[in-house]
Amino acid sequence: MVLDVFSRKIVDHEVQEPESAELAALLMRRASLKEGLARRPLELHSDNGSAMKGATMLATPESLGMVASFSRPRVSNDNPYAEALLRTCKYRPDYPRKAFTSLDGARAWTQQFVRWYNHEHKHSGLKFVTPAQRQTTSPPQCWHNGKPFTRRLRHVIRNVGPARLATGN
Repeated sequence: MVLDVFSRKIVDHEVQEPESAELAALLMRRASLKEGLARRPLELHSDNGSAMKGATMLATPESLGMVASFSRPRVSNDNPYAEALLRTCKYRPDYPRKAFTSLDGARAWTQQFVRWYNHEHKHSGLKFVTPAQRQTTSPPQCWHNGKPFTRRLRHVIRNVGPARLATGN
């Protein structure tokens, strides 16, 4: 998955077997073309997986005018946006509890998840608007949608004593 950190929108995705640097590079090129990102000063941050460290993938950001950066080894919070996305994915009620039985099944489920995530999931980090709204709406109008809810939430938290908040009693 290619994730835009500003809007949290999943820009593009692909389910492939086996994973490879060549397929990752094609996905990145496709996402760049789709979003008009080529030659813009952007940073492509990824984990240290073999697909992301392969020679083909290493050359891709440079050819698109981007800078590549990688998570530090064994530091799980170097890529918090991707970690949060995967947590949201795995905690969906319709997330399969057993392995997918086919590659087509995995692709269909992922396609449905991406549509839901981009267009229906109201993201707490975006003041409770969807990633699609954040990307396409001007900031004042877009950010206004979450304000009444967050004001009420602040009021509730402020009026709960520390012991009650910690224990849930």
